[in-house]
Amino acid sequence: MTPLQTIELHTGDNPRASIVMLHGLGADGTDFLSLADELDLSAIGPLRWIFPRAPVMPVTINGGYAMRAWYDILGTDLVRREDEAGLRASIAAVHTLLDREIARGVPSRRIVLAGFSQGCAITLGAGLRYPQRLAGLAGLSGYLPLADSTAAERHVANRDTPVFLAHGQRDPVVPLARGEASRDALTAQAQPLQWQTYPMEHAVCLEELQDLQQWLRQVLA
Repeated sequence: MTPLQTIELHTGDNPRASIVMLHGLGADGTDFLSLADELDLSAIGPLRWIFPRAPVMPVTINGGYAMRAWYDILGTDLVRREDEAGLRASIAAVHTLLDREIARGVPSRRIVLAGFSQGCAITLGAGLRYPQRLAGLAGLSGYLPLADSTAAERHVANRDTPVFLAHGQRDPVVPLARGEASRDALTAQAQPLQWQTYPMEHAVCLEELQDLQQWLRQVLA
């Protein structure tokens, strides 16, 4: 498996924690670079921000056009038509990235995995299955993939890992109902979860970033 390309930012020497941020469909690792400046996490100490780049692949719903994607989108029904092979390949690639971060000296309990849209799906898919306890999982404007197998495959190490889920009330790409179903599925499995909605579409807003900042301060305190 080819390691994921990454962009990294350090807020200081000898990082004491890491945040891995996964971008959405057709985007790039640069899309969320500004988070490192917009979020005040100075109380946590030196941080390493990691922005992986998804591989380039044809995306069915976009006419087969090749773009950066964590998995193929086969149609508008995100539940019944899932690219399971693509999802599992990206989950494995993110696990390898987390392993590398631990090998670099950051304990798993000091690592947050986060993502937007498709990146949210991989965050939940990879984070809940990871065999070492993470600090937290943050999913923005996304959903829980491979939902039918999550309960059986969720690793005991991350059964009490805090999850932050945020969604736009007017999201036309990943409908709010999809996010609510993901929230309900995780709540039914007793996953600690903070759920937030905002009057926006498929986007990120200032209030959401403020809530995310507060949550990150808590899980990385």
